[in-house]
Amino acid sequence: MENTEARTAVFETMPVRQAVCRQIVPAVASQMIALIYNLADTYFVGMLNQPEQTAAVTVVYSSFVMLTAISNLFGVGGASALSRALGRKKTEDARRISSISFWGGLICAVLFALVFLAFARPVLFLCGATAETYDTVFAYAVWVVVIGGPWTILNTLMANLVRAEGRAAAASAGVSMGGILNILLDPLFVLPQFLGMGAVGAGVATAISNLAATLYFLLYAAAKKEKTVVNIHPARLRFAGSYLKSILSIGFPSAVQYALTVVAIAAQSRFVSQYTTEAVAALGIVKKLDQLPLYFSIGVSNGILPLLAYNHAAGNQERRRGVFRLGCLVSLSFSLLCLVVYELFAPQLSGLFIRDEVTIRYSAGFLRRMVTAMPMMSVCYPMIIQFQAMKRVKESLICSVLRKGVLDIPLLFFMNSLFGLYGCMWVQPIVDTISLITAGVFYRKINRAA
Repeated sequence: MENTEARTAVFETMPVRQAVCRQIVPAVASQMIALIYNLADTYFVGMLNQPEQTAAVTVVYSSFVMLTAISNLFGVGGASALSRALGRKKTEDARRISSISFWGGLICAVLFALVFLAFARPVLFLCGATAETYDTVFAYAVWVVVIGGPWTILNTLMANLVRAEGRAAAASAGVSMGGILNILLDPLFVLPQFLGMGAVGAGVATAISNLAATLYFLLYAAAKKEKTVVNIHPARLRFAGSYLKSILSIGFPSAVQYALTVVAIAAQSRFVSQYTTEAVAALGIVKKLDQLPLYFSIGVSNGILPLLAYNHAAGNQERRRGVFRLGCLVSLSFSLLCLVVYELFAPQLSGLFIRDEVTIRYSAGFLRRMVTAMPMMSVCYPMIIQFQAMKRVKESLICSVLRKGVLDIPLLFFMNSLFGLYGCMWVQPIVDTISLITAGVFYRKINRAA
């Protein structure tokens, strides 16, 4: 078996800068590939120039985000608990936690798929399907949510568990392989010169790629069973009661944040739809552009989570603070770079997605306002992840809910009535500022008590 020193060097003895780089570079790389493949379905289906096909991808997006919420419930919660167990030198506890997280995620994934299938019609109509588009939307949803949903959840969940024991490169390899496979399969299944399945083909490609990534992680766990604590043996489930509360309590804020993101996006889109079609299209473009700094910050946060949890449990608070400060600096620096580029080149960036001048004008105006949220967001994510790593459930939940859900909708009414369409675009910067201030107050109190 691989000796303890070699397995824990990244957590304990490696210089902070080197340890952080080793964890966040693969995590960020996999997030960038995930960003590209998330856009691939829309891009290749859009090449068909058939609105009902593009609508299918758009309508099902909200349900797809819910898969991430379920994955985070056990993935983020399990990763934090696993790293804390390693920090306490409880290797067997870490194995039990990984098994419980895997089977808990699988059971919830299957249940979600079945419930979605039972209520697909009202859910999809609520998300924007129409009588004309429903058949295509449903067929795409069956592949993405029902057939492929469990693999999407397990892929992300197991990547978090593998990363939690300090093997960020192995986690990145699995996620990246799935993303690259999706990009390669999309044109094959979607475009008429090949299989010509349209949006349904994009769903098939997504399902296959996530299944392949899940198989990679299962083979990884089997091949390295003597060297890894990522174990899915069902025999360890008999200890579930001892660990399930810890896993779910930490994962719950992340799951809630993603679930409320669906509500927040829908609410903002609803307000903008009161104005013009061009404004709605512009909002969609901005949502694509702001995914770059968002995914980067998520990658940084996912990368430092194991380091934070391990060192907190081991009592090495100075190293934990050093990891957190460096993670925030990297995340903030990239967001500031995006802020400058987006402010300077807003019309040109918008023009990459559409040629309509009115839509570009709206999009540039929206982007220059919404981009001001990026610096706050880039620190908020690592801050929330740190609370989760430290098992600070209350602080993590409050900050997560403040970012998405509690303030968004009331502020949309207020800003819309006061400033109209462009007022709606200031909501996210305001919300992220409030959330960051709250997180800062919590963090200061925690550090004083430490």
